[in-house]
Amino acid sequence: METIQVFVLALIQGLTEYLPISSSAHLILPSQLLGWPDQGLAFDVAVHIGSLMAVCTYFRHELQVIFASCWAQLFQGHGDEHSRLGWLLMFGTIPVGLAGLLFDDFIESHLRSIMVIALTTIVFGLLLGLVDKKGSQQLTMEQMSWRSAMLIGLSQALALIPGTSRSGITITAALALGYDRQSAARFSFLLAIPVIILSGGYKGLQLVGESNTVVWGDIFLGIGISAVTAFACIHFFLALVNRIGMMPFVWYRLILGGYLCTLLVNGS
Repeated sequence: METIQVFVLALIQGLTEYLPISSSAHLILPSQLLGWPDQGLAFDVAVHIGSLMAVCTYFRHELQVIFASCWAQLFQGHGDEHSRLGWLLMFGTIPVGLAGLLFDDFIESHLRSIMVIALTTIVFGLLLGLVDKKGSQQLTMEQMSWRSAMLIGLSQALALIPGTSRSGITITAALALGYDRQSAARFSFLLAIPVIILSGGYKGLQLVGESNTVVWGDIFLGIGISAVTAFACIHFFLALVNRIGMMPFVWYRLILGGYLCTLLVNGS
């Protein structure tokens, strides 16, 4: 890939991984609309590593406390609200892990089209707007139940379909269950950590079997750009979400989905 393509794709990944607008859809679009070559599995893994570094860095203090509390509960029998949150995050990851193993090949072969992206972008955008307006937003992340974690985890499995948005669908589910915007976003971002680790590990195993030459300069540039932009997105999203709500992202999804539908109509 050319340097400008590396820069743009890494920037897209960093900007869209944690916003409710679907990073997978935006990473597919340059090749579909601009004729760019597919970025390849190695680069895809790299930009997700950057996103993982960003969220782990941002929540480093919370993660340290959660890990220490889970460790203490396992070996000393002393659990608290932090260890409970840790188990909830792992529990909520089970559905997407199983769905990925069962349906990954089918999704890769049949659902990475502009038509699918256009439909999911619009439908799940409207759903996000609906629950943002109608949700009670009375519960906090400290009140997260096992039932809520499982339902949010089940919704996360839908994000395997391009255009759905992992953060978008999990925030939507949390808002629908009555959690406030800040709690919905924070739980969604923390839930991304085990998911990205599992996804990156799975893709890494696939990468071992490939014989393609890895351009390490592109890889490190992609990691760096993705990490910096993802960190900035997490910071500003959490700082502004209570003030601006979800509607700017809903309108963006509707405009993007409408544009994609126009491309389909004109191309038919």
